[in-house]
Amino acid sequence: MQTIEVKRLSDQHPDGHFDLIDVRMPTEFRAIHAECARSVPLESLDPQAIMSARNGSAGEPLYVICRSGNRSAQACEKFAAAGFDNVVNVEGGTLAWEQAGLPVVRGKKSLPLMQQVQITAGFLVLLGVVLGYFVHPYFVGLSGFVGAGLMFAGFTGLCPMASLIAKMPWNQCVGGGSCSV
Repeated sequence: MQTIEVKRLSDQHPDGHFDLIDVRMPTEFRAIHAECARSVPLESLDPQAIMSARNGSAGEPLYVICRSGNRSAQACEKFAAAGFDNVVNVEGGTLAWEQAGLPVVRGKKSLPLMQQVQITAGFLVLLGVVLGYFVHPYFVGLSGFVGAGLMFAGFTGLCPMASLIAKMPWNQCVGGGSCSV
């Protein structure tokens, strides 16, 4: 996999004309992103569609960025598996981009997804205990169900609750347009 440091990328393209996709969640992109980046969330990344839509820049490298470099590396692997090798991972991600003093767009911040999951899981466990104590003992099953779900997420790396919360309206960009506001 090809990689590039943010400063080198900026030096190679001082005019800011290069194809950069940000594979973070829309809410993360909305909070802060490189000025020249466009949002293409990792969970909905279609390498074939991205590459076919590049019209005049198909021969140029496609740069991929995320927060720190992990998700962009996963995205680069998806592109490689689809047969596209002119894809470059931006080392250090948006954190390094901002630290280098390169232009960013700041927008509305929201709670990180994992914090939303923790709040929801904690609420459901507490609700199950309270309802089990005051209403009917069977409500304790809700707490057990949430605990089993957390164990499943820990063992598999898949979290259905996080997937569901990520699709909530407050975690989406309004109108399907730019997430920069």
